[in-house]
Amino acid sequence: MKRILLILLVISLSLVSLLIAVEINSFNKEHYIKNYKSYNQVEITGKSLEELMEITDDLFLYLKGKAGDEILEPNFNQREVLHMRDVQVLFKIGYILKYTTLILSIAIIAYFIKIGEKKLLGKYIFRGLFINWALLALLGILIYSDFNKYFTYFHYIFFTNDLWLLNPETDLLIQMLPEEFFYSMATSIGVSFFTIVAIIQGIGYLLSRKGRGKGEKSFKLFKA
Repeated sequence: MKRILLILLVISLSLVSLLIAVEINSFNKEHYIKNYKSYNQVEITGKSLEELMEITDDLFLYLKGKAGDEILEPNFNQREVLHMRDVQVLFKIGYILKYTTLILSIAIIAYFIKIGEKKLLGKYIFRGLFINWALLALLGILIYSDFNKYFTYFHYIFFTNDLWLLNPETDLLIQMLPEEFFYSMATSIGVSFFTIVAIIQGIGYLLSRKGRGKGEKSFKLFKA
């Protein structure tokens, strides 16, 4: 039972870390400003940086579920609005999953602390989260090798229609947020995810040492 709970904890901590990293970067205004300047979006869209940021603020409100289609309609066509509906649904699912895994993680951690198993808890958190390092490395290789290919796969997996196929000649959404933007975003999410995981692992390591007796040597990394 303990092992099952600890494996579930590792999965929950991994998911909540990823979802927090996605949320932090998705709503990071500085990231958008930097990319709008880097990829010359002012000239491409025909809108000033101030106008682009106003539209970006509207997108933030929409993705946070604080506004409906009407906030998008002045700037985006029907196909773009319909696609953003799909994206909004993904974000809603993400919010639910984030809070669910966060609550589950806290509950499991509290349980092991209550029964005096800090050392075991810390070991599993520290060791178990190393799987994310391997996954990040693999994902990084795939993205670096052919981002367009795997970004397309992402859309096939998470969307049931082709509304995401927009025209860069006419559609503002793809003009504002081209593939280069998402490549940069994916990189930033990866860095944030790694940082969050490393911090949690550090806490796990401290817990494992705190639960160790005075005469007991520190545990070896992959020793059972």
